[in-house]
Amino acid sequence: MSLLVVGLSHRSAPVSVLERASLSADAKIKLLHDTLAAEPAAEATVLATCNRIELYADVDKFHAGVAELSTLLAQHSGVALEELTPYLYVHYEDRAVHHLFSVACGLDSMVVGEGQILGQIKDALALGQELHTAGRLINDLFQQALRVGKRAHSETGIDRAGQSLVTFGLEQLAVHLPVDAWAKGKRALVIGAGSMSSLAAATLARVGVAEVVVANRTAERAERLAEILVASGTGVRARSVAMSAVTDELTRVDVVVSCTGATGLVLTGDDVAAAVVEGPAGLLPSLPDPRDCAPDPAPHTPAGLDSDVVARLRAASEAGVRLADGGVARTIAPGAGAADGCPVEVLAGDGRAALTGVDANSLELHGTWADQGEAAAQRQPRKGARSQVDVAPVRLALLDLAMPRDIDAAVHRIPGVRLVDIESLAEASADAPMAADVDAVRGIVAEEVAAFGAAQRAAHITPTVVALRAMAAEVVAMEVARLDGRLPDLDERQRAEVTQTVRRVVDKLLHAPTVRVKQLASEPGGAGYAEALRELFDLDPQTVASVSRADAADKNDDSGRAS
Repeated sequence: MSLLVVGLSHRSAPVSVLERASLSADAKIKLLHDTLAAEPAAEATVLATCNRIELYADVDKFHAGVAELSTLLAQHSGVALEELTPYLYVHYEDRAVHHLFSVACGLDSMVVGEGQILGQIKDALALGQELHTAGRLINDLFQQALRVGKRAHSETGIDRAGQSLVTFGLEQLAVHLPVDAWAKGKRALVIGAGSMSSLAAATLARVGVAEVVVANRTAERAERLAEILVASGTGVRARSVAMSAVTDELTRVDVVVSCTGATGLVLTGDDVAAAVVEGPAGLLPSLPDPRDCAPDPAPHTPAGLDSDVVARLRAASEAGVRLADGGVARTIAPGAGAADGCPVEVLAGDGRAALTGVDANSLELHGTWADQGEAAAQRQPRKGARSQVDVAPVRLALLDLAMPRDIDAAVHRIPGVRLVDIESLAEASADAPMAADVDAVRGIVAEEVAAFGAAQRAAHITPTVVALRAMAAEVVAMEVARLDGRLPDLDERQRAEVTQTVRRVVDKLLHAPTVRVKQLASEPGGAGYAEALRELFDLDPQTVASVSRADAADKNDDSGRAS
């Protein structure tokens, strides 16, 4: 049997695919049951986070295993296999071990060095144990991965190379300000009460927000989290609300962090737009009233456009801000013209000239071009000039850490709203510097992979060695019984001495070969020594298998108690 992992992550697939392929709690359970029902797999578990979905299994056939696990992932994720296949990666045996250990150390995370993945690996192991789909190999592998991850964090400065997604997300919201200075005195809404949401709430309290409101579908969990925050000693005010009150709370808070297991949107564009309009006065400068603007000497309303819309567009252009109209925002900036790539001729100087004499189709074309430019700027936040969202006042800052997303991605178009989600975090982290400690962690991973492989290969031969010693013990017992028949006059002391002598002879004959075969089996390619030992001593395969099953049962019991 050999370890196989089939999966996809933020490194192999776009966020849109990860979002669609995300697994619910029920889907994970069904996936594991179906994996064990499949012929190639003997044990399995699934590691599913906001930016990776990986199925680990102990298989006896590589190609059949890859085909079966890929099909099952597609079936339970709801993404067609032909669409999912280009984004899947496969790791086998030592490479699979190396991959999981790297994941555990945070080397494969969106934010290098983050420690949240250790909790997620522990949850994956616990799920396999609870469903009895994790056998000896999965238990050994995941428990060792947890130890390797903890070792990397304790022996190196990998923590300095990155941070949690929550902290990194808040840094993106704060833009050019220190998070502590940006968060001080703000009011925050945390949607969800799971591990990520709890971390977000604790982080917000630590960086100095004045109040945290927790909303969750299970009221008891929200209340418990709020109680923990109050007792944390940070001085933060905390309270819980029902999910039905979220839209009301949006009008009162400055920051929202959402991470739920919902399959649909928790916050729609309409929810956020209404909150911005109804929110506290004075936080978002209003657009100039078009009636207060100086009239164009020769106003002209293009055919098909309402004169009030044109007036508002002119006012927005002069103010250099963004304007939402009918759910679609456009960025109108003075001086942007065809020289910048816009398909519509826009005159420099007076921004109002950009709209004069433009028909409806051209205006829509200009809006599309502006949106594309804005999207490109967001995809490269560190490389381009500061975007409008960086310098405009922000009424509501949104951090969406859910997969699939909780917050409508279109809300970034609403004036006064700043949205950071998994996709933008992935793009921002691509340019994040990596600390020199990453090399030290890679060294630890390589060392631990070699040690794990040696231990597994040695463990593979142990049942054969145990079966050999059991057979030798039976031979000793049979010969002592025969001796009793031939020499019935031996007293107990003599019989015990003869028995002990025979056992010592057998043990000495077996000692060197069994020790040496374990050493050889721990080396790459050493699996064949177990087979050779079984052939040379004509060991019963059923006896070896029974020893393996008993050893695996003991391992599972120990793992269950340890976890």
